[in-house]
Amino acid sequence: MMKKISILILFFVLTTSVSFSQQDAQYTQYMYNTISVNPAYAGSRDVLSLTGLYRTQWVGLTGAPRTFTIAGHSPLKNEKLGLGVSLVRDEIWVQDETYLDVDFSYTINTSEAAKLAFGLKAGAHLLNIDFSKTNPEDTSDDGFDPSNNVDNRFSPNIGFGLYYYTDRFYIGYSAPTLLRRKYYEDESVGGISYLSRDNVNHYLIAGYVFNLSATTKLKPALLFKAVQGAPLQADLSANMLFNDKFTLGLAYRWDAALSGLVGFQLSEGFMIGYAYDWETTELNNYNSGSHEIFLRWEFKSSKDGIISPRFF
Repeated sequence: MMKKISILILFFVLTTSVSFSQQDAQYTQYMYNTISVNPAYAGSRDVLSLTGLYRTQWVGLTGAPRTFTIAGHSPLKNEKLGLGVSLVRDEIWVQDETYLDVDFSYTINTSEAAKLAFGLKAGAHLLNIDFSKTNPEDTSDDGFDPSNNVDNRFSPNIGFGLYYYTDRFYIGYSAPTLLRRKYYEDESVGGISYLSRDNVNHYLIAGYVFNLSATTKLKPALLFKAVQGAPLQADLSANMLFNDKFTLGLAYRWDAALSGLVGFQLSEGFMIGYAYDWETTELNNYNSGSHEIFLRWEFKSSKDGIISPRFF
């Protein structure tokens, strides 16, 4: 009962004001999933790269977020051009969202060792809101009218990004959702006036690889996410790569969670990663943490050499 009450409180804190801001899905293994937040990343790994990620957040808390992502990107015949496609399914309590995006990038060489990529994102978004889930145990007098539900509401999306990188360093800025979509407006549900809309999410991501020895590399990384109406989110991480095969790391999401990360490069083209988040807020009393699984498959063409084992 307390678990259900806690998610109800969370929802009403967000919705009883005049408006609330939609935030994009969050990832602990963002350093491997950059294509989801920055279209300029498309093609940067120089091979066809396919990724899949599943995240279940705040396990044990009714209506907690779940996110499923699949994406693929590759350089084109003109190697300055990159193309990516991604599908994201994001669920939280009464709401689920589906994003289908296409990413285009154009890369220029700024020196012998560095490249700068410009990216554009174009996509479609579908939204569902089912208010019958607010109290499934008692639908006799829950105060909600099912006619207020939102069914497969379509809206377009555009975004952009910049990504500068070398073999050891990267930094990128992106705003993957530029259109401020209004989801639910000028209605009254249970006496509460709702207005749900997107605000622009701004991302800054960076990382560096240090060679500690012939077999050990260290990569600190950071991600800042800012959106109007929500606190600044800062993710700090440090991963170590051993023998280009085994990754072990820690991460901290400012005022939110502490994470442990592990990854295995099972073959030249296949990697699997796992992250677990411990909440550092009061929500820790109502859930058993968050789990995230990441997979990456990469395919080289006949002209390619060994696939780079780099972190990013």
